[in-house]
Amino acid sequence: MGSLTTAPAPSDIRIGLGKVLLVEDEALIRETVALSLADEGFEVFVADNGQKALEMLVGSPDRKKEATADISLVILDLMLPGMNGLDLCRLVRHQGMDVPILILSAKGTETDRVVGLEVGADDYLTKPFGMRELIARCRALLRRYQSTAQLEDKSILKFEDIALHTEQCQVFLSEIEVNLSPKEFKILELLISQPKRVWSRDQIIDHVWGYDFMGDNKTVDVHVRWIREKIEADPSQPKYLKTVRGFGYRLG
Repeated sequence: MGSLTTAPAPSDIRIGLGKVLLVEDEALIRETVALSLADEGFEVFVADNGQKALEMLVGSPDRKKEATADISLVILDLMLPGMNGLDLCRLVRHQGMDVPILILSAKGTETDRVVGLEVGADDYLTKPFGMRELIARCRALLRRYQSTAQLEDKSILKFEDIALHTEQCQVFLSEIEVNLSPKEFKILELLISQPKRVWSRDQIIDHVWGYDFMGDNKTVDVHVRWIREKIEADPSQPKYLKTVRGFGYRLG
């Protein structure tokens, strides 16, 4: 089996469990694990050293080689020729990649496991290991990461170039933070929660100020103008926060 190739898999495997990058220099272990993962329905890519694995994950420095898209899980041996597994793990995390990493190692002391976890690994399995346990750990890591990603997705509302982080009360426009007041934030949060829906001034007041608000509903216009000044390139010709005459406001 080549160093950077997809492991062969039977035609009846279960597809769609994700892409696994297996980094292992021992050919027998590499091929046995790759085939077992493929039998379970994973798409498997393999590398026999750390440098090749790094290029698969982040691309080559000269950009002649692009990263392999959508790697879901990395299974990483520590004792590799050239760049060892710990250094590879550090570099992957330094690049900001949040892919789950499972270390395989003959080193099984508590210190070895702690070091592996501290440099960014998510799990640690000592050699020799049972294939059923390896598969179970892979599935558990993927479930954990998918659950976390789903929670993060729910806490971030997006519309075109705008990203609103509900839990951190932050707004980003083209990845640049925009400082909004609490009321401005709540108005934008309301509008971005249902893009294209038209909200009347009274509906915005009910959601943002509360039903017992006794002021003038023109205060909505003032806050909308302030929001536009912060998120629109040309507030007089808004791209995002649109006025629907006679009805109210909508996003987009």
